[in-house]
Amino acid sequence: VERRALLPIYAFNVEILRVREQVSQPLPGEIRLQWWTDMLVGAGHGGVEGNPVAAELLQTISELRLPIEPLSRLIEEHQFDLYNDPMPSMAALEGYVTDTSSALFSLGARIAAQPSVAIDHLSRHAGLAQGMAQVIAALPLDAARRQLFVPLQLLQQHGSGMEQVFSGKQTPQARAAIDQLIGEGQKHLRTAFELLTHVPPQVRPVFLPLAMVRRDLDHMSRADVDPFVPHVTSRLRTLWTLWRASRSREFGG
Repeated sequence: VERRALLPIYAFNVEILRVREQVSQPLPGEIRLQWWTDMLVGAGHGGVEGNPVAAELLQTISELRLPIEPLSRLIEEHQFDLYNDPMPSMAALEGYVTDTSSALFSLGARIAAQPSVAIDHLSRHAGLAQGMAQVIAALPLDAARRQLFVPLQLLQQHGSGMEQVFSGKQTPQARAAIDQLIGEGQKHLRTAFELLTHVPPQVRPVFLPLAMVRRDLDHMSRADVDPFVPHVTSRLRTLWTLWRASRSREFGG
């Protein structure tokens, strides 16, 4: 994998995710996201010299002839983060995750090999597994700021709701909804690992984050783990998980 080419894409994603942390009102967030959208289509006001991430990203897009549309859609989806509307349904969450997490896997894979149907399927399921794990991991922080990424429809099916989640305390109803979301994530993860064996070896390192997703979903599914209590993984443990996975047959050539 051209690791150097992957870095601007991951850095761009971090910049987009940080917008939510940097603003207290939606409008300044919208303006920041619009700057990135304009920059991608070359309609920026002023150059990108002052922003090394933007400059590197444009260079990578140009050198590797990467499509701009997935990056623009990713920015568009993250507008949702700026508002306090709840994620309405499972279908809405899948759409959001497909255009964010899955799109990043897909772009990473495109840098490593020619696009294919198998890689597209793998990227989609890998992204869905990762995105669902991230929603559950972010639950304590999101609940504290009254944001809901766990689908409201899913909560209601189990007799829970927004206020129950925002209280930050685990209830059997909210837990049942979260367990269903964990189960969905695990299903996508199993499919992704099956598909991983059908893609060219040089693409597999792009999907190394799945080793982290597997570890996180296993942890979250334990009955003694409270999803409303923040779980911090040491950097060393993360690097160890990734290193072990990189040496395994699953991700190797």
